[in-house]
Amino acid sequence: MQDLIGFLSELHATGRDLYLHQQAIDTSTPSGRAMFQMLGVFAEFERGMIRERVNAGLARARANGVKLGRPTVAPKVEQRVRELRAKGMGLIKIGREVGVGTGTVQRIVAAAQ
Repeated sequence: MQDLIGFLSELHATGRDLYLHQQAIDTSTPSGRAMFQMLGVFAEFERGMIRERVNAGLARARANGVKLGRPTVAPKVEQRVRELRAKGMGLIKIGREVGVGTGTVQRIVAAAQ
């Protein structure tokens, strides 16, 4: 909401107004500014409702024992990554040989240091 008000203030500071043809909103009029701000309030409300639903779904999944996040890498794979890195092999080659992504290789190497 603050961003919308700031945007509207910036427009007015430059001597301009916003006219949205399809929505029939003209910020040069008091009713147009009010409608623009009300739409912002409803958008913020909807965003909050979506956030609540997502958090409730995550909490319900955790309560049901669902493990969230990326799957862990087997300890054997981590050990192999460390061995290959110690031999001086590059991150991309290690990832290809072990069968994991380069991001996973980077995470394992960084944790080992």
